[in-house]
Order: sequence, then structure tokens, then C-alpha cells
Amino acid sequence: MSGVTGWVDFHRDLTRERGTVLAMAATLAHRGPDGEGVWLDRHAALGHRRLTVYDTAGAGQPVVARDGDRVIAAAAHSGSIVNHAQLRQELAARGHACTVAGDTEVLLRAFLAWGPDCVNRFEGTFAGAVWDARTEELWLIRDRLGVEPMFYYPTRDGVIFGSELKAILAHPLVEAAVDAEGLCEILTYSGTPTQAFFRGVHRLRAGHLMRVRAQGSNIQCYWKVTAAPHTDDFDTTVTTIRELLAQSVARNLDADVPVCVLLSGGLDSSAIAALADRTLRPSGGRVRTFTVDFRGHQENFKPNATRPTRDTPYATDVVNHLDADHTFVLLDPQEMADPVARAAVLRAKDFPTPLGDMNTSLYLLARAVQQSASIALTGEAADSLFHGVGWNRTPREANSGTFPWVARGIVPGVPHGFSCGMLDPGLLDLLDPLAYAQRQFQSSIAEAPHLPGSSGAERQMRELCYVHLTNFMENQNAHTERLFKAVGLQVRMPYCDHRLVQYAYNLPWGLQNFDGREKGLLRTAMRDVLPASVIERQKTPYPVTADAGYAAALRAELVQLLDDSAAPVNRLLNRAAVKAVLDDPDSLRGGWVQRGDVEMALQLNAWLCNYHVRLAL
Repeated sequence: MSGVTGWVDFHRDLTRERGTVLAMAATLAHRGPDGEGVWLDRHAALGHRRLTVYDTAGAGQPVVARDGDRVIAAAAHSGSIVNHAQLRQELAARGHACTVAGDTEVLLRAFLAWGPDCVNRFEGTFAGAVWDARTEELWLIRDRLGVEPMFYYPTRDGVIFGSELKAILAHPLVEAAVDAEGLCEILTYSGTPTQAFFRGVHRLRAGHLMRVRAQGSNIQCYWKVTAAPHTDDFDTTVTTIRELLAQSVARNLDADVPVCVLLSGGLDSSAIAALADRTLRPSGGRVRTFTVDFRGHQENFKPNATRPTRDTPYATDVVNHLDADHTFVLLDPQEMADPVARAAVLRAKDFPTPLGDMNTSLYLLARAVQQSASIALTGEAADSLFHGVGWNRTPREANSGTFPWVARGIVPGVPHGFSCGMLDPGLLDLLDPLAYAQRQFQSSIAEAPHLPGSSGAERQMRELCYVHLTNFMENQNAHTERLFKAVGLQVRMPYCDHRLVQYAYNLPWGLQNFDGREKGLLRTAMRDVLPASVIERQKTPYPVTADAGYAAALRAELVQLLDDSAAPVNRLLNRAAVKAVLDDPDSLRGGWVQRGDVEMALQLNAWLCNYHVRLAL
């Protein structure tokens, strides 16, 4: 149930606009390959693309509630409300009978029973729209951690909305214009919770509702982390973390289609796999796992401070330990240089990023996994909850006064930060992306809840946790969720359970750092179900290819770009910097900074061309 879009206009008869809504929904076909639905009323229109998760035979969307012949409400959503069965029973007791087994009708009936407060009863990841025909009001909703996306574009007479930007851009009233702030957001990867890059388009913030009426619109927060004293002792804390995570994994296994776990061999995903296996075994099940690797990676891999080890040996240890039903997805580096795959990545994300082959390999992994499963559980957000990222523990980055992931990209020779190295210095001076990131960081940490009297490391680490749960999560969600949905695969993130998030946010730094290592509490909580090799493994990010052929393909594409006088990005480039990269045959083989700079330049050009972007700088 994976792609929703729509249009509300209080001065137009939208029953005549089926073609427009169909065009918007068609842009989301990848998110929902199993069906399409459109519902039109005088002032509201909903479009949906379906990925079957519950009730494979029925449960199409949008769903409509009637009082006799009169429509009283309609709804469509993406994601999964994993406690829908429980809610269905509660609704039946209140006289709200559901006619199908899916979760969208539960969402609609819950709205009719409890009003917009129904979102507080939902568990899982979800985003959607409810049109209340009784009052002529639209309600947009988004889950607490924002795993499922929702964007909107206010108009003079209503709003246009969609799961992805491309659905909104398909509407004739919306122009693909990007101003200085939108471009800074792209270049810095700040993850501003309401920023959507294109002028006039906004992101509905995680844990928020939007109400749209003829008189205007307003946004309400229904959930956010709060500061509270942590009174549990060490053993109780470890036990609670384990129980909350185990309960979340069990809930996220609920589906009427095959579910798997993406296994890297790191602590986060291995914990999910182990807890999933424990849930499935009593009923005769067995966890299904997938791991990505690259052809020739063993021979070409060179350990460094960021990636000291390969994933494969550790994933193998977990598979053997659990007796998992496992598949290694072996990617050829040539596949990652394939222009079709790289174009699909940009189309999935709707904006350029410097992540390069990490984008493409995850897309190719998801495509392979989708052949065997419809839902994948991942270990995302564990680093945010338990300070697993190295930059939180590195003084230069943690004390930088900006997002630590932005600070990591500030290196000698790259004065404007990671992904900007190929761009014109005059343009960068005009934009000042690092000042933009610093403003967004200060705005974000100002929101962070604190206990009275909090100071020093305790206060700083809570602020860093907060920006990871808000800004960094937007980056992660825009990465993993979009690339998975690009091939019709739903992602679920058990670490994003709001009870676990609230508990982890209030863990004192002394407990979080009790053994001087990242994620010490999670290691302790999982020690009895995982092999020692994984428990003791140092944090290692998602792998990148070490193949020289990929670097050569980037160089060749960069040469073509410079030779193309019609390439729109050329007026934004620092040609001397580009020439310096091309003159050094080894420039792209090992340096992630220069490779990211080149990836950004290439993606910027494709984006400007394919999305017909007008830069309003």
C-alpha cells in the first residue's frame, strides 16, 4: 500500500479532473505495482498505487465510507498500520464494521470513530490522506519517525499532495523551480524536516497532521520525543531495550506476503535478524536474510579507519549461527555504472545526492530482494538511538556547531563542504551552503527537549541524538525508503518504534557510553543471541565498491559532460577543479570526497535535464 497522491480545490469541480489525478498517480506506479485507484468528489480527488501487503485479494484503495448513498469520508495511505487487527476489533465494538481485511479501511473507520486523534492509536509506518466530506476538510498524516513520505504544495484554493515529489510536479500548476535555499539543502544534506527542495513544495513533518479547509490550513504535532528522567538501573535498562526491540520486530513481521531481513553482519541488522528468527521459530518459520557483496570485492578491499572490515564474513557468522535462509546478492561493479540503473536511482529520489554507488548498489540489492519478498526489515535508526555514528564521538565533528555529518565533509581543499568540490566558487560564495547548514543545525538543536539543569556532555549528546532522529532520519528515509519503493519493496524499520525511541532518547550519556564504545547497551542486550564476532565488531558503514572500473566509468562520464556545450550544469562548474580531477588518473579510485563531488556534478546535470528544473538563484 505504497503510493498516494491527491488534490483539494474548494473552487473547482474536481470530478472533471480524472486525467490530472491519473497522471499524478502514474508517477507512483513503481511504489504500487499491484493496482491503481482514483476517487473523485467535487472538491477532493485521491489517487493511489497499491503494493499488496495485507488482504492480497481485496483491500484496494482509495476506500470510501457512506451513510446510505451519501459519501461521508474517503481515505488512501501508504505504509502499514501493523496493529490493524487489534484496532478492527475495537472499532467493531463501537459499531464501526470493516468489510475487508486491509489496514486502510481501519484507518478510515478509526478517523470516523476518534477523529484526527486516531493517529495516536496507529503503530507502524504510514502516511496518508482522509477527506471528511461532512465538513469538507482534508487531513494529511505522517508516521512518528517519518519513514513514509508525504509532500504538499499549497495553492490559492487548496492543496496538491503526494508520496513523492514527482507526483506533485506532474500537476500542471506546479513548476520545478529551485531557489538558493533548496539548492543549499541538496548540497549540504541537512535533512531539514520541512524542506522539499522545490520552491513552494513542503515536506509534512514526521509526527504531524495537516488540516486543510476552505478557510485555510494548519499543521499540528501529535508526537515528538520528550525529556524524562531515566530511573532504571543498568540491568533493567538492558532488559527493557531488548524487550522493546523484540516486540517491535514481532509487530513488523505481520503481513500477508513474504518478509525478509537485510543483513549486513553489523550489530544493528544482525539483532533484527536474530529477534525475527526467535519470533518465527515457534511456529515452524525461519528468518529469510539477504546480504549485498561485490564481485572482486575480497581481492580489491583495502581496510581503512572508516571501513576496517568487509561485511561478508560477519554476515556468514550470523547466518550459520541462526541457520537462516540466506542469499548473498553479488553485484557486478559494471552494473553500478549502468546509466539505466543510475537514472532509476535519481528518478526514485527526485533530487541529486553525492552517495554515488551506495545509491545504486542499494537499488540493485532491493531489486534482487523483491524477487523473493515484498517487505524488508532493516537496521536503520539504531545508530541514531545509541550514538553509533563515529562523528558523534569525534570532537572536531561533534563540536563543530553544525550537523556532524556535514562537518565530516569539511576537509582541506573543500572549503564549502562535501559534494561542492566541482562547483563554481562564485556560486558557492553566493549560496554559502555551510552557513545554511549551520542555521538549520541551530534551529534543530533549539527544539531538543532537555531536563532542567542539563549541561555539558549530557546536553550535547541529547542534542546530537535529536538531530539524528529528525534531520538525519529524513536523509535515511529519503535514501532507503525511496530506493526500496522504486522496485515495489516495502521497508520496515523496527528501531523506529516510538516507545523504543522515547526510551533511548532519555538514556543518560553515562549509560550510553558505559564501556567507551558505540552502542554498548545494544551490544549487551543482544550478547546472548549473536556470535561474539558480531558483538565485538567495530561500526562499519554500508559498503562501497573498490573496483577501478567504476571510477573509470565516472571519469568517462565527466569527460562527456565537459564536451557537451548544452549540458545545463556546465555553467555551475569549476572547470579548473574538474580538469584537475581528470588530469590525475588515480583521483577517483580511493578518495570518497572527490568521488562524491563528481557524483554530485553528474547527478545535478541529469536532474536539471530530466526534471526540467529552473534555478531561481
